[in-house]
Amino acid sequence: MALTSSSLLWALALGVLVVSGLVLWLWPRAARGGIAGWSARIGLLLVAQFALLSVLLVGANRTFGFYSSWAELFGRASSQQSLNEATGDGKRPPALTVKGVESIGLKGTKEVAGQVERVDIRGPLTGLTMSGYVYLPPQYYQRGHEQEKFPVVVAVTGQPGISKNLITQLKVPQSVSAAVMAKKIRPTIYVLVRPSLVPGRDTNCTDVPGGPQALTFFNQDLPLAVAARYRTTDAPGSWGAVGNSTGGYCALKFAMTNPARYGAAAGLSADYFARQDRDTGDLYDRSAKLRRESDLIWRLKNRPAPPVSLLLSSSKQGEANYKPTLDFAAAAKAPTRVAQLIREEGGHNFQTWREEYPEVILWLDRELQRPAS
Repeated sequence: MALTSSSLLWALALGVLVVSGLVLWLWPRAARGGIAGWSARIGLLLVAQFALLSVLLVGANRTFGFYSSWAELFGRASSQQSLNEATGDGKRPPALTVKGVESIGLKGTKEVAGQVERVDIRGPLTGLTMSGYVYLPPQYYQRGHEQEKFPVVVAVTGQPGISKNLITQLKVPQSVSAAVMAKKIRPTIYVLVRPSLVPGRDTNCTDVPGGPQALTFFNQDLPLAVAARYRTTDAPGSWGAVGNSTGGYCALKFAMTNPARYGAAAGLSADYFARQDRDTGDLYDRSAKLRRESDLIWRLKNRPAPPVSLLLSSSKQGEANYKPTLDFAAAAKAPTRVAQLIREEGGHNFQTWREEYPEVILWLDRELQRPAS
């Protein structure tokens, strides 16, 4: 059974009931003195605790997406980083490959509600690869729209996390489909990805000196791959980005470093700088300059203001990024526009972000319709 499957969780829950019954049945037999009796009772308690802990850990993993597979859990690479090699006829393999259709319970056929496709993206510039999902609106399949090009929003989940969290936990394509069907937003393509490109390493959407060029992948490889496969608009600043936590940092960073592509971005409970820890390794090759460049508040204060619209979300209570959010907004200057979505209460969790996403989707649609500054 898959690590994130509901069948595994139910099987473990059933195991807890079975183990609990066995403990109750065996306890009187273990209720005797001496080392043997004490050892038996301790053993029964440990078995019961292990069974309960297994349910709690698997449930937490399903909720927060720490590990997507057994391979990741046991430290084995679950994805590959590879260079795109030329085929025998001298042509490179496609930068984006559709692997199939993902059923997510949209309310209608693809001509009515749209469709989600599973994709693999290969970066010709960086040599990095990533799996993800693409939501295509119903108009993409309808007659009369065969030549129409669509705006694109790149949605990035947090770290650690899996791209499927954007479907199962945050309900992003479901919210987009509902908004398109209700004619609240224009038909829009949503690309659903995770921030990590290298198994076992959090690159924080940063071009690491001598290492993975993660920012280049998102700023150049991913847009080129998506545009090569789908009918996307190519007007300056016509793409958007959105993300939560580390993904929010990435989304804001895309717009601030590549405004010609990303005209609007939203960071939900976003970080404003790339933390370095044991999961990131040295992101800057000990360069103070590169470290400053990755601090988004520093960029607002010390670099020319990009002509983009940015949305920041935070909560007055329960969010460590509340004061940095205010500092970021205060540092912004024209032509950068900053809006804030501030809650009285909330948290750094899926429930908060899931509630924010419908409003953020409407905001992105409005801002991406603005003419370039």
